[in-house]
Amino acid sequence: MRRIRYYLDPPKILVLGFALIILIGTVLLTLPVSTTNGQGLSILNALFTATSATCVTGLVVVDTGTTFTMFGQLIILFMIQVGGLGFMTFATLFAFLLGKRISLKERILLQESLNNLSMEGVVRLAKRILIFTFVIELVGAILLSIRFYFDMPLGKAIYYGLFHAISNFNNAGFDLMGEFHSLTSYVDDPTVTLTVSSLIILGGIGFIVMNELFEFRISKRLSLHTKIVLMTSFVLVVVGTICIFILEYSNSMTLKPLTFSGKVLGSLFQSVTARTAGANTLNIGDLTQSSLLLIVFLMFVGASPGSTGGGIKTTTFATLLGAVWSQIRGKEDVIFYRQRIEYETIYKALTVTFSGVFLVMFMTLVLTISEHGKDFLMILFEVTSAFATVGLSMGLTPELTPVGKAMIIFTMFAGRVGPLTIAFAITMRRKPDPFRYPKGKIMIG
Repeated sequence: MRRIRYYLDPPKILVLGFALIILIGTVLLTLPVSTTNGQGLSILNALFTATSATCVTGLVVVDTGTTFTMFGQLIILFMIQVGGLGFMTFATLFAFLLGKRISLKERILLQESLNNLSMEGVVRLAKRILIFTFVIELVGAILLSIRFYFDMPLGKAIYYGLFHAISNFNNAGFDLMGEFHSLTSYVDDPTVTLTVSSLIILGGIGFIVMNELFEFRISKRLSLHTKIVLMTSFVLVVVGTICIFILEYSNSMTLKPLTFSGKVLGSLFQSVTARTAGANTLNIGDLTQSSLLLIVFLMFVGASPGSTGGGIKTTTFATLLGAVWSQIRGKEDVIFYRQRIEYETIYKALTVTFSGVFLVMFMTLVLTISEHGKDFLMILFEVTSAFATVGLSMGLTPELTPVGKAMIIFTMFAGRVGPLTIAFAITMRRKPDPFRYPKGKIMIG
């Protein structure tokens, strides 16, 4: 009797894993014990919240601080942590605790989940990720708790410090401040602003980069990947800060009432959080249209590969810029730090970017129909925020129609697991072509 074998490759397992976590979270958030009114969320709102938490986005249809009980908030926090680190990293943690050996298939899944270039040392990397995460979140929680203690009771300050440290390190953007205010009351507070900004940056540069920086004291070298991530991230944050500072300097609704240091902190935080974090110290709806368009661009680029953030990623953006610059200069190869980028990498960068642009444009088109009468920029901003798993909002999300909520749910899920991963998960495994067609020439430009 012939055996029928069903094979799930890593992309399919990752997609199904995220979907399962979202499903479990949805069920838990519909329980009466999860909400302060004792009725639980509706299925659609629970699905939206669970997707936003697991995909570490931060877009919300109900206020987290006032709608959920501590049980509901802890469920959201757990989904944020699992979604940020990846369920395979959590599975590895339980395997370590049980003394179980990591199989070859599990190592392949870990490699895919962490977006690592090689399977070599992937288990050691997973261990370090857990340690890095625990230490960074603990330090962030302590600093925030000390600051919050000046504004609230000790127990509440500790809980708020822990929640916001985990949320922001995982680039989720969920907060407990009430009525969608996020961290606006701390816009000129250096402790909160710089602590949260540091958590966002550390969570967004990627665990591979973090591990290389940790080993730099011994190896004294950084890979090309790490160099590109650090340089691109630095340039985007600095340029974003300067541009927001200039564009919002005279805006009486945002930076104008603040001191000079407050203006700098406000500009810096908005530039950093646009890189897929979602917290905000300025009211996003009050920003100028120029700043909003800039933030849309920063959100679309997003964080770095193997991180808790979304977007097309910094390395993708840098690769495309390198390819354009090489063409302008009449060079055949794309060179970074005296190393050549392979054509396969450039094609992948083009595919990821085009997939992202197509998804954002298509969903924006759908929402202009379902959310008839809403401002186009507001819709584009919300869709880009969902795709890049940012969580910044101009105020549209709580007002979405059921169709609009469903579209944003899909956009968040696609943005987190990646357009390429979904494409690979729903298609057959790629096979090499048995032959190649002759070359053809077309005119470009």
